[in-house]
Amino acid sequence: MPVFTDQIGNSHVFETTPKRIISLVPSQTELLYELGLEDSIIGITKFCVHPFHFKSTKKIVGGTKKVHFEKIRLLEPDIIICNKEENTIEIVEELQKIAPVWVTNIITIEDNLEMIDQFGKLFNKRTEAQKWRDKIEFAYKDFQQFMAAVPIQKAAYFIWKNPYMVAGSDNFINAMLQLNHFENIYADNPKTPGRYPEVIIQKMRIQGNPEVVFLSSEPYPFNDEDAFEIGKCTHHAKMIFVDGEMFSWYGSRILKAFDYFKKLHQRIN
Repeated sequence: MPVFTDQIGNSHVFETTPKRIISLVPSQTELLYELGLEDSIIGITKFCVHPFHFKSTKKIVGGTKKVHFEKIRLLEPDIIICNKEENTIEIVEELQKIAPVWVTNIITIEDNLEMIDQFGKLFNKRTEAQKWRDKIEFAYKDFQQFMAAVPIQKAAYFIWKNPYMVAGSDNFINAMLQLNHFENIYADNPKTPGRYPEVIIQKMRIQGNPEVVFLSSEPYPFNDEDAFEIGKCTHHAKMIFVDGEMFSWYGSRILKAFDYFKKLHQRIN
């Protein structure tokens, strides 16, 4: 029997292709659907909003940080799909008592392509996975060409309020900022270490003085008042509301993100 290894190094052996899948990561739920696995998906989180009809056709087993273990156990899954960032190690360890847990770890586009390949092999959807990989790689190269002449600008990407939190280092959002030629003032910043550090907006100028500030639609929905409050602490930075899914969702969603990013640059420049 073949041995499958997930992105944090855990090895799994399956006698047959897993047929009963629970996905605890919204972007990965969407990818599984796009790979043609709708009938195999039996459980999702309340945040799995794509495709829309899953909310009425699939069992909701909690969120990404709080899951209902008994509901999951009763569904008798063959495999549970998690993510290193989205789901805590405590959740993963508890879920391992129920079924094999496959953990992804997505920081870069290359990690995302690897995940698609792995799902193709794991669920016997190699042809579908290769089609998605080809489409994403083509769009990725096209976008890199689009960005070739775009200058680098300093930026900050806010994800939360009370306390204010931003995208820092070692996460997919930061990789998307870099791809778009935005130098994240909070990435690799010794004054604000971590993946999603809490920040004091009154110190933004001395910590990098961004030219652009992105206010995400998720997980916190920023509004005009927030933009005004944060904007006062910058030196005339552009305040831009963005679709958080386009910066933080991986899987198949990134294909739509490339077109979104092109339009975003038209708004900014």
